[in-house]
Amino acid sequence: MIEPAYIRTMARYNTWQNNQLMGILKLMPEEELMLDRGAFFGSIMGTINHLLWGDMLWLNRFDPTAAAPQCEPADGHKMFPTIGTWSAERFRTDGLIRLWAERVKAVHLHGDLSWYSGAMKQDYSLPLAMCIMQFFNHQTHHRGQVHAMLTATGRDAPVTDLVFMPEDM
Repeated sequence: MIEPAYIRTMARYNTWQNNQLMGILKLMPEEELMLDRGAFFGSIMGTINHLLWGDMLWLNRFDPTAAAPQCEPADGHKMFPTIGTWSAERFRTDGLIRLWAERVKAVHLHGDLSWYSGAMKQDYSLPLAMCIMQFFNHQTHHRGQVHAMLTATGRDAPVTDLVFMPEDM
């Protein structure tokens, strides 16, 4: 279904995209980041917090040594109250994602991943490869929402096409 090279490429892409967003979001006034824009998680800040919460949760499922988010699913969108605290954790988590991706071998991608979902209140067991694809798809989905919110403010949003990712990422 997938191979380690895909995982490493997507981990690099995740870092590239988040670094571009950080550069834009750090320049925005806090009230603009917190403004409810009608998105599923309300604001830009709510959306990037949810995305980081999800990344921490999935990474913990893939690598139990990585810290799980320390809040309930319903509070994931407000986990980090400022762009500064979010940026620091985003940077740390992206580094952990890259380290995990570098360790994945083809043999690790077979079998199922089992977990209890606190959000859905039930047990799940799905192919690990599908869960990893979900991890990266979730990132792209919510960054797309942030991209739309940024363009709605009249700001330039970052380039998101995978084919334009710099080689040094």
